[in-house]
Amino acid sequence: MNKGVFRTILSVLLVAVVCITSSFFSAYNKAVNDFKLKNVDGKTVSLQDFPEAKGFIIVFTCNHCPFAKLYPPRLNELNSKYKKQGVPVIAISSSDTVLYDEDSYANMIEKARDEHFNFPYLYDNMQKVVRDFGAQKTPHAFVIWKEGGQWVVKYNGAIDDNGAEPDKVKHHYVADVVKELIAGKDVSIRETKSIGCQINLRK
Repeated sequence: MNKGVFRTILSVLLVAVVCITSSFFSAYNKAVNDFKLKNVDGKTVSLQDFPEAKGFIIVFTCNHCPFAKLYPPRLNELNSKYKKQGVPVIAISSSDTVLYDEDSYANMIEKARDEHFNFPYLYDNMQKVVRDFGAQKTPHAFVIWKEGGQWVVKYNGAIDDNGAEPDKVKHHYVADVVKELIAGKDVSIRETKSIGCQINLRK
């Protein structure tokens, strides 16, 4: 093969690898903004309301999605375990309630009560927060960590690797990342594919 052609092909392949890697880890180390959203108890919640927090498990979810319906007990468990270690759970619904009436604020209140949520369930009715994070599906989890006075994304994707059968979960992605960060270790898995219902963003 001609050396010039070989170098050209090699250059194209290297650029492709860089682009794929850049795209795959696009959210990693991204700083996200604080927010103020209404909780199901009627109070406004923001990240600054947790001054002792080292980080947060932020989960974009909703009422109507069959995949999201599988996770409330696991979110309760995550919050019970990690809130006392400085990493609380916050769930956010950014669903278009015109398309999905089940996701209305009134129904969010009912769901949080019926399923005994032990974490805030916030209403992102203007869809500002979901756009800032770049969440795509429900559920879509983010682990953010405080670095240099900013909240930085350290993981985004699935909560674990088995929504339907919690007893058969092999990889607890969110929990593993939180444990690594608390221990001061590098995050071994920075991103996975979130599986669930598409979040429809209004134009």
